[in-house]
Amino acid sequence: MTQLAQPLDSAPDAEAGTSTLSPTKAPATLTIISLLIGAAFAAPLTYIAWRNLTLGSDLWAEISDPEVLAALGRSALLATVVSATAAVAGTATAWLTTRTDLPLRRMWRVLAPLPLIYPSFVGAAAIVAAFDTGGLIEQWLEPLGVGALPDVEGFWASWLVLTLFTYPFVHLPVAARLRTLPPSLEESARLLGGSPRRVFRTVVLPQTAPSIWAGSLLVFLYTLSDFGVVDILRYNTLTREIYTNRVYDQPRAMALALLLGIFAVLVVTAERSVNKRRPVTEASGRSRPHQVALRHWRWPAFAFMLAFLGNALLGPMLSLAWWASKGFANEGWGHLGQLLSEVSQPALNSAWISVISALIAVVAVLPVAYLTARHRNRPGGLANAFVVGGFALPGLAVALAAVFWALNTPGASAFYQTFFLLVFAYVVHFGAQSMRASQVAVAAVPTRLEDAARTLGAGRWRRLLTLELPLMLPGLLAGGGLVLLSVMKELPATLMLAPIGFKTLAIEIWTAHEDAFFAEMGSAAIVLVVLSGFLTWLLVIRRAESY
Repeated sequence: MTQLAQPLDSAPDAEAGTSTLSPTKAPATLTIISLLIGAAFAAPLTYIAWRNLTLGSDLWAEISDPEVLAALGRSALLATVVSATAAVAGTATAWLTTRTDLPLRRMWRVLAPLPLIYPSFVGAAAIVAAFDTGGLIEQWLEPLGVGALPDVEGFWASWLVLTLFTYPFVHLPVAARLRTLPPSLEESARLLGGSPRRVFRTVVLPQTAPSIWAGSLLVFLYTLSDFGVVDILRYNTLTREIYTNRVYDQPRAMALALLLGIFAVLVVTAERSVNKRRPVTEASGRSRPHQVALRHWRWPAFAFMLAFLGNALLGPMLSLAWWASKGFANEGWGHLGQLLSEVSQPALNSAWISVISALIAVVAVLPVAYLTARHRNRPGGLANAFVVGGFALPGLAVALAAVFWALNTPGASAFYQTFFLLVFAYVVHFGAQSMRASQVAVAAVPTRLEDAARTLGAGRWRRLLTLELPLMLPGLLAGGGLVLLSVMKELPATLMLAPIGFKTLAIEIWTAHEDAFFAEMGSAAIVLVVLSGFLTWLLVIRRAESY
């Protein structure tokens, strides 16, 4: 999980036995291609800004509207509180599962990152369905004489759902960092009489701060751009305002998208400037970290993990399974064949569009990764910043820019609701997730092998195809796997850009929830969660355990 454990915009340092920065000038062709790719990633935000200037609307009046400022405040408040809570929860679970004698620690280490398998809007829909009339919670409380339950909605419901399903963004990099911290500093602090609490506060926590910041930034950006959770739970953030105004008030929607995009970029810039000033302690490789004895806190810590992960993992699955089973109970098990036939095509669509998008994303960012890992010149840094900026821009804003470009540009209407625009939005928004893995893969190719191939007369393309790509392939596939997983769970871009009649599992779940068909929603959501769970284990958790 090196790509999560380090900032997205950093390039890998050369290690012993691996490639080093090239002393030669970067090839002009590679530099030009990288800049063109960076421009493509910057196109959505650039287009949104340009449309705001040419629509003839009063941009300042739109963004200074009290309702807009209130929605922006709600978005910022939710993102701040969720990221702060996720930072605490993710750091706590990472420390308990890597550095303590927690009971069943190996099991908790596997389970802790698994809430990633739930798309956040699926978690929100599951919780709403659990409290709905006929839902699981009502059935459990009915024998106790409890009547109608209150609606689950608003700020606190959104905060709870988003915290439960985003804290792994903090847990994974912090756990990876805790496993590789040099034990010498902690041993010195203990020899000087430091208590376990003081050692954690003064030695361990400062060393894991960059990973906590990086994970919290991902949570902040995710929450800021989220549409599904806040729409289901009726919390009026900026993304809901954009989605509501996208058809009937385009100038307002574009102004809000620009405001949201600028705010996200400013947050990324501020985090980068703060994190650059933090000293980084080198990893110790495979040294065994010190284990803390929890003593009388062992079972309270166990109870915390049980309650926290029970709500994050078991609760949503029970709710989904309850509604799916009610569909079978009402219509018999013969209904299973019908459900499978209805879900099979969306599942197939989700699979192939995710694979295609992941492959294109890896190919698209590879020249930029090569330039930044081998040469680190200014054009490479600029292109890298543009790619990372695509991730900072909310998916809803990327989709909005693509829709308005297709509808308002002469000759571009043929691209509206086509796979070209859909895949473009996926690649721009999630391409940065494969950037770090690609940079590490490029840096891992030993330069001595390239020098030997060059001496034997192999040209640049032959060296790339026969030597470099085979060595880089595992890292490239790992980065593409993260993109694949994200595309499979993406909702707003898919809703706005998917061709007519093209349904993914995310759209199937969303439509069933909107129509209050909870049995169908539960069945489709279980299929998506199982697929996502397998991919999360294969591409994220299994790799994280190897570091």
